[in-house]
Parts: sequence; structure tokens; C-alpha cells
Amino acid sequence: MSGQLIVLRHGESKWNARGVWTGTRNVDLTDKGTHEAELMGEQCRGMHVDVAFISQQVRTLETLHGVLKGMGHHLHVPYHISGAINERDYGIYTGKNKWHIEQEIGEGRFEAIRRGWDTPIPEGETLKQVYARSVPFYQQTVVPLLLEGKNVMIIAHGNSIRSLMKYIESISDAKVVNLEMIFGTILIYHVDEAGRMTHKEIKTIATELPPA
Repeated sequence: MSGQLIVLRHGESKWNARGVWTGTRNVDLTDKGTHEAELMGEQCRGMHVDVAFISQQVRTLETLHGVLKGMGHHLHVPYHISGAINERDYGIYTGKNKWHIEQEIGEGRFEAIRRGWDTPIPEGETLKQVYARSVPFYQQTVVPLLLEGKNVMIIAHGNSIRSLMKYIESISDAKVVNLEMIFGTILIYHVDEAGRMTHKEIKTIATELPPA
């Protein structure tokens, strides 16, 4: 059996809280996002992680720090930064409120841009293009580690994780529109020699801040 692949989405960022498309911009976590990261770490207590991979966006590094704190303050996990698992580039929509954009372009077009497989954004990326960079990285870098029996953690973004899930779970182009990676979710996979899922476990957390 392969090592465990543990996949987490970063906690809530300051732009997430405002409903703004962030993409490749560097935006810090909110207090809620930091708390979410620590709660995810608590869910991962007892797991051994040999190596972690994060994106070039600072919110994944901040999430990693929170996760490790939740797992136990003494824990240290070596990590590597890879642009292959960066969030999707939202092009001309970066920094704009997504719900205002929906009002401007209509629900159908908005959902196609937001969830579709190959719907272009001016000066940005499609999910298909994110897949083209994230999956080769996964196949060439992550899968060999898993097949050696190592446990690997990936902390990335809604769309880079969706692209990985599409490959790992063999999801069709047509069905990817229904695929979402929500905040506070932990995916734990075992995979075959091609990096495809043989077993999947899902852990979730409550995403509300505790009372002050």
C-alpha cells in the first residue's frame, strides 16, 4: 500500500472573507483562517507526515504553520514550495468581487468561469491549464514518494486541488463542474502506481471561530 496523501485547502484569506477572487495574489489568512488551519492540524494528530508541498502563495505557508501547531508545537515537517500547485490565475477578474461579477455577466457565464473545465478568462487560466501544470508535478514528484511509503501533505487552493482530484479520482471533464474543495476539508488518499485513488477518507472541521 502507498503512503498517505493528505490534501488540504488553505484557511480563509482576507480576500476570501470579502468574496474577492484572489488567484495568484499574496493575501494573508484571517484570524478565522488561522483557526481553521489549527483545527485541521488537530484532525491530523497521530498522522506522520514525511514531507509537505505548498504553493507560492503565502496563505498556504501560513496554513502549514497553523496545521503543524494543531498537530503539536514540537512537530517539524520539511516542506517545498512549488508554483505547479499555485491557485488559478483569474486574470482580469483578480481583485474583483465575484458576486458583483456574477451580476455583470450572468449566472450561466459566471458558473462556467467559476467551475468549468475549459472556460477562458482574459489574461488568466482555465482549470484545464491548471491541470496541465499540477498533474505532471504530482505524477513526477509526489507519486514516487507515495510509492516509497512516505506520507505526503499538499496544502494548495480550491482550483489546484480540484485539478488534482480530477486526476486522482478519474473524474470526467463534464463532471468536474460539480467538483468542489471546500474550506475545512481534509482528503486522505492511498493511490496505485499511476497515482490514482485506491482508497479515500474525508475529515472535516467546524469553520466558525470559537466564542471570544
